[in-house]
Amino acid sequence: MRAAMASAEVDDDVLGNDPTAFRLEAEMAKTMGKEAALFVPSGTMGNLICVLVHCDVRGSEVILGDNCHIYIYENGGIATIGGVHPRPVKNNDDGTMDIDLIETAIRDPRGELLYPTTKLICLENTHANSGGRCLSVEYTDRVGELAKKHGLKLHIDGARIFNASVALGIPVDRLVQAADSVSVCLSKGIGAPVGSVIVGSENFIAKARRLRKTLGGGMRQIGILCAAALVALQENIGKLENDHKKARLLADGLRELKGLRVDTLGVETNIVFIDIEDGIQTRAEKICKYLEERGILLMQESSSRMRVVLHHQISASDVQYALSCFKAMLTTNQQVVKGVEKEMDD
Repeated sequence: MRAAMASAEVDDDVLGNDPTAFRLEAEMAKTMGKEAALFVPSGTMGNLICVLVHCDVRGSEVILGDNCHIYIYENGGIATIGGVHPRPVKNNDDGTMDIDLIETAIRDPRGELLYPTTKLICLENTHANSGGRCLSVEYTDRVGELAKKHGLKLHIDGARIFNASVALGIPVDRLVQAADSVSVCLSKGIGAPVGSVIVGSENFIAKARRLRKTLGGGMRQIGILCAAALVALQENIGKLENDHKKARLLADGLRELKGLRVDTLGVETNIVFIDIEDGIQTRAEKICKYLEERGILLMQESSSRMRVVLHHQISASDVQYALSCFKAMLTTNQQVVKGVEKEMDD
């Protein structure tokens, strides 16, 4: 990747002249089955641009999951910058929203004097806060049909869409066929250092390009970054299946450790959520610190929950090492608790 970046052919992308950016965008459009594509600095900017293109009138409304990334983790940008009103619908444990609840959330146009105007539905695939669960092509198609029925657009936050495609065994272009736009992160599962790509119709991308400039996303010689992304597309998508296997290996091992709870059936891709059982005298912060000191990085979600994400540079032996560290931590903690209890009894 770094060699490709060093030798990348570049020019001014703001003026539309960077040849490596052209290659990446053409490749992504073809891969996703859409007319055109646009490189953006981040997934957050990509989602924001897509929402603002579809919701081009302030006071428009977007229906999205109450546990999705756009609603929770993107700083409220669609509202604060775009004047777009979010209408959250409950996410199920598998990342879906009930179709009937989505339809119920669509505003009646006859109430436009009082209500925001529904313009867009957003899905997230895979769904990160549900543990990387995959939305099926059948479900996505049904949401797409509902959107068309009501004259709405469908956007997919596909930060990890390649993980979903591999896990489901469905070509990625078929998986997003119903969508009017998709954002795809380059720096997650496929391992490029920076950036995302948004895809859609030529008209959609023309509008998106202007918004990218407005938001400060025009970055001149971006071929340096796009070259790394091209390597990621060519070499790393095929490694995702192994990432998923290692995640299941980790989940199965953690399930055997007393004091931890893992929903192994929910581990469909490369994300594992770990819950600390009630009655265990330790917290996620302590476990994360112990493991960090041993070269293992976790994300603390709460005082009793942690998240682990696997990637292609983590080997099966690394997973076994991590499991041994978890076991040692829990064993030490249990010994300390027993010692304290014994002192109290004495």
